Amino acid sequence: MTETIVRRRTQLEVDETSRLSLHAIRSSEATRRRKVEEDPSDIRLAFQRDRDRILHSRAFRRLKHKTQVFVPHVGDHPRTRLTHTLEVGQLARTIARALGLNEDLAEAAALGHDLGHTAFGHTGESVLDEILRGVNHEFSLPENVSSAVGRFKHNYQSLRVVDLFERRYDLPGLNLSDQVREAILKHTSWKVDYPFPVPDPGGLFLDKPCHFEGQAVAVADEIAQQTHDLEDGLRAGSVDLETVEELAVSQRVISEIGSDPYFRNQPWIRQNSLIRGLIRLFVLDVVESSAARIDRFLGRHEISDHESFSGQAREVSQTTVWMSAEVEEFFLELKGFIYAKIINQGPVSRQDWRARKVVTALFGAYWSEPTILPDYLLMRATEELDLPHIRDLPLKRVAATVAERYHSTPGFARLIVDHLAGMSDRFALEEYRTLQLPSPDQDI
Repeated sequence: MTETIVRRRTQLEVDETSRLSLHAIRSSEATRRRKVEEDPSDIRLAFQRDRDRILHSRAFRRLKHKTQVFVPHVGDHPRTRLTHTLEVGQLARTIARALGLNEDLAEAAALGHDLGHTAFGHTGESVLDEILRGVNHEFSLPENVSSAVGRFKHNYQSLRVVDLFERRYDLPGLNLSDQVREAILKHTSWKVDYPFPVPDPGGLFLDKPCHFEGQAVAVADEIAQQTHDLEDGLRAGSVDLETVEELAVSQRVISEIGSDPYFRNQPWIRQNSLIRGLIRLFVLDVVESSAARIDRFLGRHEISDHESFSGQAREVSQTTVWMSAEVEEFFLELKGFIYAKIINQGPVSRQDWRARKVVTALFGAYWSEPTILPDYLLMRATEELDLPHIRDLPLKRVAATVAERYHSTPGFARLIVDHLAGMSDRFALEEYRTLQLPSPDQDI
């Protein structure tokens, strides 16, 4: 009788090495800010553990109530930040597998890439950044605060979430691998000197391009975003299918399907075929173009094994894993179309305007009256910023302390931003109603 062998970490690492390309990161190469002894009996590899920590985080669960483009509470089918994240994970794994990269690393980074995203989509992100920069038209921070507090960007905030705010252990953060942290940060634009309080820049290689697995996440994010925003816009009636079919990229997809069989179908089947064809076009092009670029890089540097690749890994281009120039033109055409016909139209613009009002009003309320903040945030203000605990002050001293201490401390503005960035749409709207539109029978 054959005995089933349980593959534990050491054997899994051997198996992984045998199937990965020489330009892929090995799980055995994972590094962490806090070094821990790896359990050799574990049945998960390092990046699988990162994935699981992200999946079980509170920030991940909140994504289900955060807007992608269309607010989720007006229908059952618009994408949320959570479904977007899952689609990015699926595309990132597909691209990574086809290129012989580490799928577990790509998946973990994809699942964590938007943990720091605000409620109300990119509008919420823009409002928080405007407030911190002192350019919001409805609320102004003191100049000494706005000049020192830095800015807001969701990829940096995602790093703050996984490094500081999620607490499943005695110490702050999830202690994710540096490779996953780097890919989370670099899934969209970043700068070496961006004014944001990165908790620990170690292991992020801020002056270098991201590794190939992280680049796979970045391009998967772009593809998922544009194709599902188009599908959601079609379903919402923001744009009609016939107009979309006139695009050059759509004509390319239809020609590959075959014009006659495509147009013989019902509109809803044509729509599904078109979205599916767009995803296929972009993903296949990314894989084929990236493979050619990787081969050129390996040949140029005379790399023939993983060890020699590791010595040159940081010399890669940031767009090694990306589309061809031809297909990128199609992609940019689609992106511009989606912005003009879906994002920058009445229904989305109206919800964005309301989102601006909600986020700005909540920040203003917390800033002017910190006593309405949750106790744990006031405790953070005391422990991290050395501010007097408001709950312990005599009533007659509260207003003066807020004006003299809280409003002169840049970290207090950052604390409010951290609180707002973690809110779901639903929580933010309810908080707005509670504070701005109180009614006699409303629970406090």
